[in-house]
Amino acid sequence: MTIDTKAPTATEGRLPVRVATGGWWRSAWTLPEVRWATVATVLFLAGLFAELAGGPGWVTWSLFIACYVAGGWEPGWAGLQELRNRRLDVDLLMVVAAIGAAAIGQVLDGGLLIVIFATSGALEAVATKRTEDSVRGLLDLAPDTATRIRRAVETGDGEETVRVADLVVGDEVLVRPGERIGADGTVIDGASEVDQATITGEPLPVDKLTGDEVFAGTLNGTGAMRIRVDRPATESVVARIAGLVEEAARTKAKTQLFIEKIEQRYSVGMVAATVALFVIPLLLGQPLTPTLLRAMTFMIVASPCAVVLATMPPLLAAIANAGRHGVLVKSAVVMEKLGGTTQVALDKTGTLTRGTPYLAEVRLLPGVHLTEDEILTLAASAEHPSEHPLAAAILRAARARGLALQPVEEFTAAPGRGVSAVVGGRVVRIGAPAAFADAETQARADVDELAEGGATAVVMAVDGEPVAVLGIVDQIRPEAVDAVRRMAQLTSQRPVLITGDNSATAAQVAATVGITDVRAGLLPDGKVAAVRELQAGGQRVTVVGDGINDAPALAAAHVGIAMGGARSDLTLQTADGIVVRDDLSAIPAVIALSRRARRVVTANLIIAGTFITGLVIWDLVGHLPLPLGVAGHEGSTVIVGLNGLRLLRNKAWNQAASAHNSR
Repeated sequence: MTIDTKAPTATEGRLPVRVATGGWWRSAWTLPEVRWATVATVLFLAGLFAELAGGPGWVTWSLFIACYVAGGWEPGWAGLQELRNRRLDVDLLMVVAAIGAAAIGQVLDGGLLIVIFATSGALEAVATKRTEDSVRGLLDLAPDTATRIRRAVETGDGEETVRVADLVVGDEVLVRPGERIGADGTVIDGASEVDQATITGEPLPVDKLTGDEVFAGTLNGTGAMRIRVDRPATESVVARIAGLVEEAARTKAKTQLFIEKIEQRYSVGMVAATVALFVIPLLLGQPLTPTLLRAMTFMIVASPCAVVLATMPPLLAAIANAGRHGVLVKSAVVMEKLGGTTQVALDKTGTLTRGTPYLAEVRLLPGVHLTEDEILTLAASAEHPSEHPLAAAILRAARARGLALQPVEEFTAAPGRGVSAVVGGRVVRIGAPAAFADAETQARADVDELAEGGATAVVMAVDGEPVAVLGIVDQIRPEAVDAVRRMAQLTSQRPVLITGDNSATAAQVAATVGITDVRAGLLPDGKVAAVRELQAGGQRVTVVGDGINDAPALAAAHVGIAMGGARSDLTLQTADGIVVRDDLSAIPAVIALSRRARRVVTANLIIAGTFITGLVIWDLVGHLPLPLGVAGHEGSTVIVGLNGLRLLRNKAWNQAASAHNSR
């Protein structure tokens, strides 16, 4: 039977992640880019007011010069540093153009240029800062110390606390209930259930018995275990995850906006042309003043201000719009790259699913005379003292039905085996199928069928007689099916599922959401290999995940996105973007928004290129008055800026969220 119960909410059982809405301005004010941009803007507005009000010229000029210094010193200094590396930074070029405008009396135009660039830099800095401040969920991977069992000739066995880094292969360590395991190793005594979602992504704890492998950084459950260390700390799975992230970040080429690559060459050519326009006429005997005026006019109208602003405002507006709707994109480069996605790779637990188990089925065994509600009441009562996640799923199901729990006596829990209790005079046992040898024949068919469907099966016995098999699953996100469909439409390829969970569970989830390419049972290095394989086939892969085990794949991907439920700072720092509201449907929406931003950038470049070409030809062939050249240059800048800012509207996000096959 299918049990009708309230599914867990998006944040139930997970660490909540919230957008930092209060005090964000105070946080932004800590950024020097914001402070200098604010000062530059205030000074510019004061200078503009003084000029319009007919104030003394020295006051107006003083305010504008102060604006130049406040908004231009930092990009100017950074540009000079770049010159030492033989790179001409476009920001330095803009500062020089602003100074040139002031030198020929156009101090207002130069001030506007400074303010625009300072504000652009500040907005990008704020976007990055808010990404860092808006996400919480720090989780220490491995403990600093471990309890090593030492052998003493005179005193017998004893314990000592040592640094995990000092453990060597062959050492034996004791892991108590609730502790994190300090080293990769093998269980040599004891039993427990271990939450190893940080490594494999499995949503439920895994029973560990003698001979089983355990990983550093995973969380022990209710039992105590003695573990033999198999790998030193530097070679543990946790250490390899960090190494994979570092390697992926190192091999991932340093990317720039596409237009920035063009700007480097364009800027050098423009400076060379300006110098030629000034030097050659002088050598030919032309007067200094008109020659300088023409060269400065050329420099202003040919400067790539409009080209730069054709790119940044649309991308920054898209970042801001996505942020308002719960997606934090860390840079304009990332926003640009998102639109180039041709393949999406999805983790399972916490991405396609909630990561919280719930009771999906109660199957009564033949000959049982108890009702389903009676079975669930007994099961929930017996599990009530337990802290196991499976117990929590059973309790939630009972509460959803409004069932009253009964008093419990003689409760016992056997790590890795299950629980037993006396409920209303009846002895109730609930545990793994392996713990019920007498239920082998009666329950095997149901256990196998539930396992094939991706569920975790537990057997329940009352007074020694098996009565039911409970199927517990990880709930698929309600938006997952539509989100996967839209990703497939946007990229013309179905997403790929990459997960550390077992093949049966992965296949069941994939079939439900419409994914056909399933890569299951992958440790972190296996996920990286899967991403590399897709990239080798020419795909630009966006990886979506939420666990520490996903961090290396996020780093290796074209773009890595972390779901808002991510509980690791490593995952959040590695990701290029974060879905703060933990809504999978935001992934296709932000990809579609990026593609729209790229189209706006293309349109802006056409507009800017047309203006620059026309003004340059006018200046070279005829005589372009400087005021008209400045007006045309600034006019094109304003046009492309306003065109890009259209992406700030909610309408832009709504259109992206409902877009289908907009490539």
